[in-house]
Amino acid sequence: MKIETIAISKKKGTRKSCFEEALLVKDHGLQGDAHAGDWHRQVSLLASESIDKMRNKGLDVTFGDFAENIATSGIDWVTVPVGTRVKLGDTCLLEITQIGKECVKKCAIYYQAGDCIMPKEGVFARVLEGGPVRSGDKIEILPSDTS
Repeated sequence: MKIETIAISKKKGTRKSCFEEALLVKDHGLQGDAHAGDWHRQVSLLASESIDKMRNKGLDVTFGDFAENIATSGIDWVTVPVGTRVKLGDTCLLEITQIGKECVKKCAIYYQAGDCIMPKEGVFARVLEGGPVRSGDKIEILPSDTS
């Protein structure tokens, strides 16, 4: 399980630009990203396998096209329960807050890509501990606290 790429955009509803590394800010999200802020959807995550699935349907899409902040490999995000804590790299800690989202209107991503998988397969998280994240960083799903 690892980070494939990190993507940031200055405006909501647009494709994101990919970067090799970025800074996760505690209680905020990715530094410089339009979706960061004081709310429960500070960071969005999407499996690269989901992006591949859309490519296999004939869509010309790549990382960042679905406005995901972090594309991962080796994790089926829709099976990870809300409340799960996820460690990224050496220092960053996220908590999953939402699976999927309701799209009130079709955004630019839908029209550019022909479909959007974030409503069904994307997950959202808040940043509990910040720090640098890089493409290739290990991801660890932490065991739930049963005490």
